[in-house]
Amino acid sequence: MDDLLDRSRIAAALPGVVFAADVEDCAGADTVVVDLARHGAAVAELRRRLPVARIVAFSPHVDTERAHEAREAGADEVQARSRFFRDVSRAVAGAAPA
Repeated sequence: MDDLLDRSRIAAALPGVVFAADVEDCAGADTVVVDLARHGAAVAELRRRLPVARIVAFSPHVDTERAHEAREAGADEVQARSRFFRDVSRAVAGAAPA
């Protein structure tokens, strides 16, 4: 997660979260959150290396093509950025935010 504001919002919602600089740093993760605007190309590699991990991705709501590509590449959950940040812990847990 490159964006410092995003990092702080995620860290506040998920105490103990670990941020990874690249795909290799995600080894052993149960859940991986991907900012598709910055790291969308990593989803397929994450799925290949972490076949049972939950991959949660977010992107701007207007970027429907990138969201579709992430689903095709193996993301378990793809949400609009605003929806994801409305309730980070629920998005990661798999429940849609209210």
